[in-house]
Amino acid sequence: MNPDSKKRHVISYEKMSPELAAAFNEKYPGGYADYLQDLEKYPKPDGSFFYAVTLEIPDAIYLVKIKVKVDDHEDIERWLERTEFEETEDVAGTASVSEEDNATLPDDNIAQYGTDDDPQDA
Repeated sequence: MNPDSKKRHVISYEKMSPELAAAFNEKYPGGYADYLQDLEKYPKPDGSFFYAVTLEIPDAIYLVKIKVKVDDHEDIERWLERTEFEETEDVAGTASVSEEDNATLPDDNIAQYGTDDDPQDA
């Protein structure tokens, strides 16, 4: 069938039929890592946009919408503030230590283990 005469559809990844999902899994067996290079940004009439990959089957061509989290300025600022706070704690040594961190190992009797000074065949 000529690609120009095929029907064209836009569908969400979550709403694919089982047959279409099987075709998607056949084209992208590794999931996210496989389709990342094919992901394209498409504009909407309201000025927003969506990301999708193209999936062609014998009788139609689908744009499969993929949810992509795009960091905005506020997300980046929150991440930077959190990272700076964690680095400050590590450098200043103010990070809290829980009692679990100070607990001894279940087998704290190291005398049972040999040393390099012990004869091998005693």
